[in-house]
Amino acid sequence: MAGEDWSEAENAAIVAEYFAMLADDLSGKRYNKAAHNRDLQSQIDRSRGSIEFKHQNISAVLKSLGETWISGYKPAFNFQASLEDVVSRQLQKQGGWIVPPTHPGSRDFQDATPLWPEPPPTQRNTPPPGELEQMLSVARKFDVAGRDERNRALGKMGEERVLHHEKSVLRAAGRDDLAREIVWVSQQEGDGAGYDIRIFTPEGRPRLIEVKTTNGWERTPFHISRNELAVADDRREDWVLFRLYQFSRGPRAFELRPPLDAHVSLTATSFRASFD
Repeated sequence: MAGEDWSEAENAAIVAEYFAMLADDLSGKRYNKAAHNRDLQSQIDRSRGSIEFKHQNISAVLKSLGETWISGYKPAFNFQASLEDVVSRQLQKQGGWIVPPTHPGSRDFQDATPLWPEPPPTQRNTPPPGELEQMLSVARKFDVAGRDERNRALGKMGEERVLHHEKSVLRAAGRDDLAREIVWVSQQEGDGAGYDIRIFTPEGRPRLIEVKTTNGWERTPFHISRNELAVADDRREDWVLFRLYQFSRGPRAFELRPPLDAHVSLTATSFRASFD
């Protein structure tokens, strides 16, 4: 069957096997990729190499969908369009996003190590044009930004992670007084303020934090509202977008500051924002 497109049944079998390995991977369980490959060969008429490459295709679809993937299967693009639908359906069985079985709860966030924001993406680490276009096409088709915006659980956990990070920064600077002044605005006062957390820097300057959280890589699309943009523009000295990504594996972060137009102009090469 070499060279032939994979059937719906074949795609369903390998996607289910991939997600089983991914669950073990995220929970820290040991698993045998070769054994999984042999099991698949007994189910479908495909070679070991073909199965390995298809696993890389699945990683590419997950990357395009803004999700984590098995690090040992480097994303390989130019995948079948039908594979996107199979992966998306499997993702919906997970509740619409991937979360490890042992995902930390609120009390664990209180003791979490501080986040160390990195520089934001630049044009220099842009993926090849063909790869980027396929990712953006999948993201648009499945409304990745809108899906994460609707996923309140993911957003809330991201905000809480940043909240405890900011408290730890203030306490490390000897500003317990300011740490006690932190307000989780989105939870305590409701949505609509144009930011999620109100805090002060160790020097006492206001800091208005809007948190955007995804499981995928740093360029995963995210949603930003007109109101958030308006507040960012009005409070340029105080407002910051705190971007969390790869959340399910242990979040990484970078910050973006107004004017956001400077970043949105890099839509095709750094990240995509979805506007109301």
